[in-house]
Amino acid sequence: MDWRGQGILLSVRRHGESSAIIDVFTEEQGRHAGVVRGGTSRKIAPILQPGAQLDLSWRARLEDHIGTYQVELLRSRAAAAMGGRLALAGLNAVTALVGFSLPERESHPRLYRQTEQLLDLLGQDEIWPLAYLRWEQRLLEETGFGLDLSRCAVTGAQDGLVFVSPKSGRAVSMAGAGEWADRMLPLPPCLLGESPETDQETLQALETTGYFLETKLAPALGHKPLPEARARLIAEVRRLL
Repeated sequence: MDWRGQGILLSVRRHGESSAIIDVFTEEQGRHAGVVRGGTSRKIAPILQPGAQLDLSWRARLEDHIGTYQVELLRSRAAAAMGGRLALAGLNAVTALVGFSLPERESHPRLYRQTEQLLDLLGQDEIWPLAYLRWEQRLLEETGFGLDLSRCAVTGAQDGLVFVSPKSGRAVSMAGAGEWADRMLPLPPCLLGESPETDQETLQALETTGYFLETKLAPALGHKPLPEARARLIAEVRRLL
């Protein structure tokens, strides 16, 4: 069994004396692990940095074996990630959440393409938080917990949507919320695809998507806590306001 393609390196861990096991996110194969022989060597180790875009060739005797990788670096994102605190926190959050959320060998091509585009924006701090918000919305969709913000869950109205139901993930208008308004989550316009008027609005939207990551996605994966890297990213976004 073998395949070849590109992938984003999510994580690396040592395997034996000189090899490494890498976890990569690919467009067609999904999240896929494999062994890199000599992965801790001076030649290969510098290539194996989280976020790196790799050309991958995977081979195994049987499909369900972990298999081995041959890797070539297409582009490194290390310099961009080390260029600022937001970029580094962002890279860590994205790679951690992909590894946390997706089962192995399940294809998510739309999420893969959006992940690649998002990581290529590292260092552009003025636009990155909003791009990351769009990515989290996609992650929720791909994992079965997407928000339905098309119309009010109570009245059916398409205008005046200001809340998100914490139970259903559906939009709710002020009239629809009624006496339950104080129990609803905020629905900033940027969650509806509009440009945010303030950075605070983006942060508020990230608090809403974070609620569903923490209370819906994480429990579905066995009540694992969300990776701490996400909390560090949100703290960094808040610091920059």
